[in-house]
Amino acid sequence: MFHTQTLELPTTKKQEMIDITKRVRAVVSASNVQNGLCSVFCGHTTGAITINENTDPDVQTDILNALERAVPHNEKYYKHEEGNAHAHAKAAVIGFSETVPVQGGKLMLGTWQAIFFCEFDGPRNRKVTVTVMG
Repeated sequence: MFHTQTLELPTTKKQEMIDITKRVRAVVSASNVQNGLCSVFCGHTTGAITINENTDPDVQTDILNALERAVPHNEKYYKHEEGNAHAHAKAAVIGFSETVPVQGGKLMLGTWQAIFFCEFDGPRNRKVTVTVMG
């Protein structure tokens, strides 16, 4: 059994991490899958999906700041002419999908974990595909 839903996600900042866990949980619930896997996929080359702490917003700020230090927004470092090469590189480092086990109809995230969409070239209208397999 497969259940797929696309989440519409408008972003508001140049770079941000948006907690999409509640929306993904709703897709899992609607799927009626009790045991299986949930895939969260970003089909954009300047956005990413990650799992990390959802309790302290400073963690998200720290992640974005660390990525900026590692992959700075400085056009002299890049050949890509659109001015967003740093966003492509950050997305490649973080990755475009995450897979979470589903047990008893619920995501098996850790106590402090959440699923985030990472925007590196916003603001934009984004789409995230959630597929639940049971």
